Amino acid sequence: MLLAAPFHAELAEGPEGACAFWIKAEDNLRLRIARYPGPVEATGTVLLFPGRTEYVEKYGRVAAEFARHGFHTLTIDWRGQGLADRMLDDPRTGHVHLFADYQKDVAALVKAAEALDLPRPFFLLGHSMGGCIGLRALTNGAPVAAAGFTGPMWGIRFTGPVRQAAWALSWSGARMGLGHAYAPSTGPGSYVAQAAFAGNLLTTDRGGWDYMRRQVEAIPELQLGGPSLRWLHEALAECLALSRLPSPDLPCLTFMGSNERIVDVPRIRARMARWPRGRLELVQGGEHEVLMEDAVTRGRIVAQLAQVFTAAAAGAEDMRRA
Repeated sequence: MLLAAPFHAELAEGPEGACAFWIKAEDNLRLRIARYPGPVEATGTVLLFPGRTEYVEKYGRVAAEFARHGFHTLTIDWRGQGLADRMLDDPRTGHVHLFADYQKDVAALVKAAEALDLPRPFFLLGHSMGGCIGLRALTNGAPVAAAGFTGPMWGIRFTGPVRQAAWALSWSGARMGLGHAYAPSTGPGSYVAQAAFAGNLLTTDRGGWDYMRRQVEAIPELQLGGPSLRWLHEALAECLALSRLPSPDLPCLTFMGSNERIVDVPRIRARMARWPRGRLELVQGGEHEVLMEDAVTRGRIVAQLAQVFTAAAAGAEDMRRA
């Protein structure tokens, strides 16, 4: 049974009729999902995997674009962020016990999509940390016909010495009972709520920046600060493990800003170079959150993803009829 959850439609700016529900993961943590409706005669449903610090309202504008192209969208507040259950006494800490726990959230999301009788086929779109969770879900056999990614966290950007220090600090901190502590140089402050637009690492578009800031200022409970040492170690280990796996055998389109400064660009290039039915598109001048760039850029990215998803849907239908 799906229970109604708070949803801030005026802040999301998504398709009319959007709503949210509470769901439970298998370990009984409460998560929040949002259903953004598409047309009655839909091509399928996009399962949208947000990044670290994100929440369901943030993708209202993206869902509106997908609705115009014939898709429903279902997205989620991962454990430890948004309005989902937070993991520590300090709710601003981005924390997870095991990175594999996010797959429990994926399973709950897919189960909810089925309970809501959302149109198939399903498609996966993962941003940043959601790209890491999404790639693992694909290797686990997620029931999707095609995938898309934006700025996927298949590695975290560090200089050589800092990367070694990050591994050492996160590993030792977790084993000394400090896994709950913030990673160095981070704290409880929300980046979007505190940083200036000038020189920010997320978007070059003032409208996109104001959209994100408006949301976290209106609903402070959505804010999240830096990651814990435990999260950092788990994320580094998961990215390394994924780098050793082959690419899934399904269509994939990945977008990356040419000025990407948060995730590991060589890891993205290496992954897409060995994705048989995959393609990497560079967004010129774009920062980490290319879907939060201007409306023209967002519309172009969604249109290209919709084209890949529509072709995959047609292929799935041909196979079903064969």
